[in-house]
Amino acid sequence: MIRLTTSFLAAALMAAGMTVANAQDDAEQPKPARQSWSFSGLFGIYDQAQLQRGFQVYKEVCSNCHRLSIPFRALEDSYGPGYGADQVKALAASYQVTNDEPNDKGEIFKRPGTPADLFPPPDSFPNDQAAAAALGKAPPDMAELAKARKYERGFPWFIFDALPFDQYQEMGADYIYAILTGYTKTGDTQWDLYYPGHRIAMPQPIVDGAVDYKDGTPAKLDNYARDVAAFLSWASEPTLPERKKIGLRVMIFLLVLAALLYFTKKRVWKDLH
Repeated sequence: MIRLTTSFLAAALMAAGMTVANAQDDAEQPKPARQSWSFSGLFGIYDQAQLQRGFQVYKEVCSNCHRLSIPFRALEDSYGPGYGADQVKALAASYQVTNDEPNDKGEIFKRPGTPADLFPPPDSFPNDQAAAAALGKAPPDMAELAKARKYERGFPWFIFDALPFDQYQEMGADYIYAILTGYTKTGDTQWDLYYPGHRIAMPQPIVDGAVDYKDGTPAKLDNYARDVAAFLSWASEPTLPERKKIGLRVMIFLLVLAALLYFTKKRVWKDLH
C-alpha cells in the first residue's frame, strides 16, 4: 500500500513538473503578432506593387531552395502581380523546364519555359529526395505555404476573427512574417523566436540589403518579410478578391430576400391579426 501511494505521488509530481515545463515553454514561445494587410477584411484586396516586390524577393532569395508550384501565367492576374503578357513570356523563357513528353528518340529533355508551365524546382534540388539528402529535410513548396502555416490566436480573439466585417484569415501571412523577422539571436542563424522549439532547419535566409527593390522601397528586412508574405498569400489564394465580391453579393441578396419575406408575411397575415 505504501509503495502504491509512493508511486502515485511520484507520478503526480512528474505530471506536475511536465505541466510546469510545458507552461514555461508556452510562455517562452510567443505567438506571431497580428499585422496590417491590405487584403484582410471583407473589402480587402491585394496591393499589386507589394506583390511585385514580394515576387522579386521570392525569385532572388527563396527560389534557391523553395519551389513555387504555380503557372507563370498566373503572374498576369490583374488582381495579383499584374505583369504584362510579354513580361511573363520573357520570364518563363528564362527558365529551363523538363518537358512532359519525351522527344522522337524517347529522350526526356529540357526546354525554355512557356507561360503555361509551372515554376520549375530549384536547379540544386530537382526533387524532394535530393533536397532532403542535402538539407536534412525538403523545404516546403511555397504555393500553399500561407494556407498551411497557421497558429491559434486563442480566446477571445478567435471570436473577433469570425465577425462578418472582420473575418481575419491572415494568420499564415502573420506566421511567415514572424518567422522571417524572428532570427533575433546574434551568432545563431538557426534560432528563431517564433518557431516551435526555437530551432529551425532554415538558416536566416535574408537580411537588410539583400534585395535591391526596383521601386525605391527601403531595402530592409521588415519590408522583405512583409512583401514576400503578401506574395505567398496571393499564391495560396489568387481568387481571394473574386471570392469576397461574390460573398458580398450573396450577403446583400440574403438581406434583401429576408426583407421581402418579412413584408410579404406582414401583407399575407395582415387581415388575420
